[in-house]
Amino acid sequence: MTMIPGVTRSGSGMDDISWNILGQTYVPKSHSKGSMSWHATLPKGTFVPPHIHPTQDEFIYVLDGRFDVLLNGVEAYAEPGDLIRLPMGIPHGIFNKTPGTIKCLFWVAPSRRLYDLFWALHNLGPQANPADVVAVSAQHEVDFLPPSGDA
Repeated sequence: MTMIPGVTRSGSGMDDISWNILGQTYVPKSHSKGSMSWHATLPKGTFVPPHIHPTQDEFIYVLDGRFDVLLNGVEAYAEPGDLIRLPMGIPHGIFNKTPGTIKCLFWVAPSRRLYDLFWALHNLGPQANPADVVAVSAQHEVDFLPPSGDA
């Protein structure tokens, strides 16, 4: 896929696409072989459990709210203006433990199969079975970790 020059306007995404993935809203902003970006809205109480991208570096630029982050087993947080760097192969999870909504810009490099994964997860529906999410993700190069024994 070749990137087409232009401007993706605020409040919209590519081809007016908006994915609902487990209560979070992802709006793709750009997609090429080299990278993919999307705006994300994470309501209070939502999260992405620890997982690994074995073939991609991932970045999150926080616009509004506060992320609690688990990076390779170490807890951290990020607030507006902060950039979260998630190198390929490093386990990470992101959590909204605040009473507010988080808005941020994600991107990955290279794109690999993430665009197709988001369509697949969106199509599972808002009440998706966690086992189905894990299986579909693994087919698209995102590996979720088993729950920790701390729970």
